[in-house]
Amino acid sequence: MSASLRPRPGAPTGVVVPSGSVPVFPRHLTVGVIGAGRVGAVLGAALTAAGHRVVAAAGVSTASTARIARLLPAVPRRPVLAVARAATDLLFVAVPDDALTAVVAGLAESGVLRPGQVVAHTSGAHGLGALAPAAEVGARPLALHPAMTFTGTPDDLDRLPGVSYGVTAPPELRTLAARLVADLGGVPEWIAEPDRPLYHAALAHGANHLVTLVNEAADRLRDAGVDEPTRVLAPLLRAALENALRLGDDALTGPVSRGDAGTVARHLERLTATAPDAVGAYLALARRTADRAIAAGRLRPVDAEPLLGVLAGVPGEAAA
Repeated sequence: MSASLRPRPGAPTGVVVPSGSVPVFPRHLTVGVIGAGRVGAVLGAALTAAGHRVVAAAGVSTASTARIARLLPAVPRRPVLAVARAATDLLFVAVPDDALTAVVAGLAESGVLRPGQVVAHTSGAHGLGALAPAAEVGARPLALHPAMTFTGTPDDLDRLPGVSYGVTAPPELRTLAARLVADLGGVPEWIAEPDRPLYHAALAHGANHLVTLVNEAADRLRDAGVDEPTRVLAPLLRAALENALRLGDDALTGPVSRGDAGTVARHLERLTATAPDAVGAYLALARRTADRAIAAGRLRPVDAEPLLGVLAGVPGEAAA
């Protein structure tokens, strides 16, 4: 362990702020978790496994109560303000994005936060700005977002090794943030405050929209009479995802990347008749795929003209 992270001999429990305003933290932190949702309960369990002391957790729903019992069986469930008081070193606020600002403001106004206490949130969309009320009363702000989808079950713990964390931290907390991420088995990605929305948009676009895309494909296969769409899609989509991660735009295949305007026109005709609600998403993705195929040199602009006409709804552009 780095000497800078060791508690000084005789130091009181909790964060010590020596001269120079660089905080020194005990190796094993006293932690509280507000919001025992899918993320908060799992990260609390992972911190416990790493040797930190999770001393209280807050969760009001039936599902949250069950998660605390399952993932944090030795941790008492307490009201939000009691959790904040007990978390002398680190308070994790793992609440929905739209609730974060109000929760932090309420904590600051209540007087339960301590100077030097680290208040961290797990939101990808927010940076340090959402923690401004806590910082104003002397707490130290930290944004620590795991780039992973969670189920809120013990299975999530097996997925944490190697996960990236989008971290936004003031300079004096970068060492602590890196250590926490390492304790969670992850890798830090340092995200500037103005870039948090873009960072989160990228993750949501990739993960959330992937789920929608897969389910749309499965529905269209059912429409086509396929009884087990997942059996058809699984090997194809696994290969496509692996190729995309490895090769980037060079992984593009299919009628759009070849400029097969006639095939795409027939897709649109049948989709319009069978699943009209799916046409908009197909068009948007096909247009963006065509743009990327042209930019990557996989589709010549001259060969793309009939296809782009079909995608724009120009009559007569489809091949027979």
